[in-house]
Amino acid sequence: MAAENDKQGDKLAQPYDLSEIVRKARAQTPARLLTGRSGAAYRTKTQLELREAHAAARDAVRAELNLFTTGDFAQKWNLFETASQARNKNEYLLRPDLGRHFNVESNAEIRKRCLAKRDLQVVIGDGLSVTAVSAQVPRLLPPLCEGAKNRGWSFGEVFVIRYCRVGILNEIGESLAPRVAVLLIGERPGLATAESLSAYMAYRPKAEDTDANRNLISNIHARGVSIEQAANRILNLAASMMKTCTSGYQLREELPAVAQHEIDRQS
Repeated sequence: MAAENDKQGDKLAQPYDLSEIVRKARAQTPARLLTGRSGAAYRTKTQLELREAHAAARDAVRAELNLFTTGDFAQKWNLFETASQARNKNEYLLRPDLGRHFNVESNAEIRKRCLAKRDLQVVIGDGLSVTAVSAQVPRLLPPLCEGAKNRGWSFGEVFVIRYCRVGILNEIGESLAPRVAVLLIGERPGLATAESLSAYMAYRPKAEDTDANRNLISNIHARGVSIEQAANRILNLAASMMKTCTSGYQLREELPAVAQHEIDRQS
């Protein structure tokens, strides 16, 4: 019966699905726009897609960070793992405050293994999507490191934080005193994608900083901000921070003008 309803729905919706305005609208966003219906409900295919996306989002939040699942990436970058004060995933989800502070052992390990006062200090946090970290970070880290070296910046030792929240940038600033700190962290997954990464950035972060002192580049994933775009934007924003000696609401990201051919393609 559902299949028959879907066929009827497809038939009724066919002129709209094929219209130019609908195709253009769908091309602009991963959101499920104008998907059609079967009676008063979504079509079976749409219902199944939503259930699949919801399952992927739950898995992304609940997954545990494991450096050994990233192949030789962890070994190549000599990554080491630290942790916040949250003792497990449940505590991390229920107590965001614990995710903003390192535990004692991690603080000691960071001071032991990392050089202080680097120009650019990049760290990796699991956040709310380990899936995003696994999908994006191995491709984003190399152009960030190469770009920093091309600009003559010193690049800090990269490490990973388990059960991490954005506010932990403050403790990174207090421990290592970098000019600019960058936290690559998994975003809260939604029904469009569970692989979206964010880059939170701060100039000389310190204990009393809030979100107002940080900048954000979000939606780094295949259908959002590309790896190349993300790397360029992070490096350019870091350069602006170093030049103006500030970050946060006082600093506006200067995005490059969109090429004319890109405008023509989208019109």
